Amino acid sequence: MATSVNDRQVNGIDVAAKRQEQEQARRDPAAFNQNARLTAHWVGGTRARVEMDGLITYMGGNGEPDAMQSLLAAVAACEIEVIALHAALLGVPLEQVSVEAEGGFNIAAYLGVEDAPGSGYRTIRLTARLQAPDANPERISRLCHQVEHSSPVGDSLVRAVSVDVALEVDS
Repeated sequence: MATSVNDRQVNGIDVAAKRQEQEQARRDPAAFNQNARLTAHWVGGTRARVEMDGLITYMGGNGEPDAMQSLLAAVAACEIEVIALHAALLGVPLEQVSVEAEGGFNIAAYLGVEDAPGSGYRTIRLTARLQAPDANPERISRLCHQVEHSSPVGDSLVRAVSVDVALEVDS
């Protein structure tokens, strides 16, 4: 969805509003702390219904992405969001963006095999492709830098994030 860089909207993003948010975040970063909360319910087999803020999606089971595929989808979708936002802030209209994501993992530990390696992703490879015919090399270079350093999902994956699990059993 290309738009003129002279418009207030670039790539479907209100650039003036985002610049205002940027300035507010510079002045008070703590004001931009966010907290996500959702509930997943077992549907049967390996399928879950995930609810968050009135939105419902399904994961696992036949015909639905499983949790590991959804994690890979989340990092790819986040990259698209980051690319669209930062391209807009740089005044780079995009005609098309896609992100191909691939990752390798082993599920032996998930299956209960003792002494198996952890079952998380070992590697994730992302390839972003975009069509931005009006972009100059300098802006593309700046865009690449921003994309590499500002993905919330990517950042969550590359650093240690504590995961605390509590199992409460009703008898």
